[in-house]
Amino acid sequence: MNETEAKKKVFIVDDHPIVRHGLGQLINRAPDLVVCGEAATHEEALEMIARTRPDILLADICLKESSGLALVKEVQEKFGGLPSLVLSMHDESLYAERALRAGAKGYIMKEQADESVVDGIRKVLQGELCISGAMQERMLKQYVGQTEEVEDAKPSVEALSDREREVFDLMGHGLSSQRIAEKLGLSAKTVEVHRTHIKKKLRVDDGAQLMREAVRWVERGSV
Repeated sequence: MNETEAKKKVFIVDDHPIVRHGLGQLINRAPDLVVCGEAATHEEALEMIARTRPDILLADICLKESSGLALVKEVQEKFGGLPSLVLSMHDESLYAERALRAGAKGYIMKEQADESVVDGIRKVLQGELCISGAMQERMLKQYVGQTEEVEDAKPSVEALSDREREVFDLMGHGLSSQRIAEKLGLSAKTVEVHRTHIKKKLRVDDGAQLMREAVRWVERGSV
């Protein structure tokens, strides 16, 4: 077995070529890892994963016309033994638990994506979870029923779909519908449809109240 064959193969999914390039350089510098392929979209990723048979998937949570969480779920269905590590610009308090429920084995924020990516990949390949100590403590408290009640927790943001939650979170960060559409690779009309569904699920009366709830949600999640 030569040196390349001994390395663990990493497949990268991100809709930004510069991000894929940067991650690729970082991973390929590691003596025990090699990038075996990359993709920008959900469908392309599934096709390429079937061909390259990686040892681990590294996926951004926001993809054009899809969600990284949806990709992780489908990868689990089609390639059950393939571990996934989610990379995101969103605070882990907002999405880490959802990523784990989707089947991912870890969650890393992009602003921390330097050597922590390589460390996270190695950790997941060894069968461990890759989440921060703070997130582990929070999930443990939820498990044993010690979480504090949060005002206005019902109706819960947990009722939103993954895509609706992405839209809601971006609203809370001050993005307009047009900017959200551009960021998620959607049409502005589709974003407005998501906003309508979010209003119904959260039982808010108008756009202004919806925006206030989104901002409050982001502020809570960032604590």
